[in-house]
Amino acid sequence: MRHSDEIERLRNIYKPGIKVRLIYMEGEPQMVEGLEGTINYVDDAPQIHVNWENGSSLALIPEVDKFEIIKK
Repeated sequence: MRHSDEIERLRNIYKPGIKVRLIYMEGEPQMVEGLEGTINYVDDAPQIHVNWENGSSLALIPEVDKFEIIKK
């Protein structure tokens, strides 16, 4: 799959406003399991930018971080 196709696929799944729950974020111990947030956008990296309930705006990295959609 081309990189641009992967970005488009992720953008179709992880749309702005979708709620997610964190299971694990690599290298970020302050981002605890169960933390919830709202997807803001998917960038060209591709990373999923989230506005977290703790005030953070750290991005999720697909294939590295673990999370689940809790509300569409």
